[in-house]
Amino acid sequence: MTTLAPVAAPVKSRSTFQIAMKRLRRHKLAMVSLTVIVLLVLMALFAPWLAPHDPNAQSIFEIYAPPSAKYWLGQDELGRDLLSRIIYGSRVSLLVGFSVAFLSILFGTALGLLAGFFGGGIDIAISRFIEFMLSFPTLALQLVLSGLFASSDAAPIVALRANLGASANILIVVAVFSLFGWMGTARLVRGEVLKLKNLEYTDAARALGASSARIMLRHLLPNLFAIVIVQATLDVGTAILSEAALSFLGFGIQPPVSTWGNMLSNANEVVLQYPWIPLYPGLMILITVLSFNFLGDGLRDAFDPRSRL
Repeated sequence: MTTLAPVAAPVKSRSTFQIAMKRLRRHKLAMVSLTVIVLLVLMALFAPWLAPHDPNAQSIFEIYAPPSAKYWLGQDELGRDLLSRIIYGSRVSLLVGFSVAFLSILFGTALGLLAGFFGGGIDIAISRFIEFMLSFPTLALQLVLSGLFASSDAAPIVALRANLGASANILIVVAVFSLFGWMGTARLVRGEVLKLKNLEYTDAARALGASSARIMLRHLLPNLFAIVIVQATLDVGTAILSEAALSFLGFGIQPPVSTWGNMLSNANEVVLQYPWIPLYPGLMILITVLSFNFLGDGLRDAFDPRSRL
């Protein structure tokens, strides 16, 4: 009597994304950074419940008070609680970072995809436009544009400030940063599309009669996810750092809205007498930007099959 050999159970295939996430979990620094980012996002979302005091409440009798049991991180030049202002400042910093990254990725991916896929005159026009935008001194233009929008008497800008109040300043900063933040993404996406559009699956889709739009959206765009998500994490950190620099120079988001950048600016003249006042917002900026950069490095290694993760 013949016996049949047992049939091996089918091996469940895993997607590229699942493999990358498994590799990411082995990247200890990236996972620590991801934990820090999640905690920062939770802090921003639950700021009204976490802040022990009103961030704008002033106490003229407790100006520059050192850390104490009541005010854990001390008070600033107007007697406001530093811990509460740092917690509320995370909302603005993360909002600016995520908004700028989203808009930059959206615009940069669209232009890079068009340039790489169609080539020819479209590629030349978009590439020259990217080079034109990269030739500008970014920080100087951000300073000028932010200052112009903040003090402009133009009717649309005045109406925007009247309707949105303090939020108008945040919107202006996001718009200015997004205007100069998409070029790196566009160049990365263009280079990747130039490689992908000549692969077999793209030729097969074209042979089956797929339109250019379908090939770009259904076949090329999903394969750009890896480089786009890595670039997005780096863009968030860059935007947070740029907002802090702009607010520190006095051209960014203005008080009474609390941001880590304008907290540093307010403490600029008393840094030697009261060193704890600039220390805490500076540490928050450092930790946040490093976390996003380390997460970006981990994602890049996780999606790269040649890495040793």
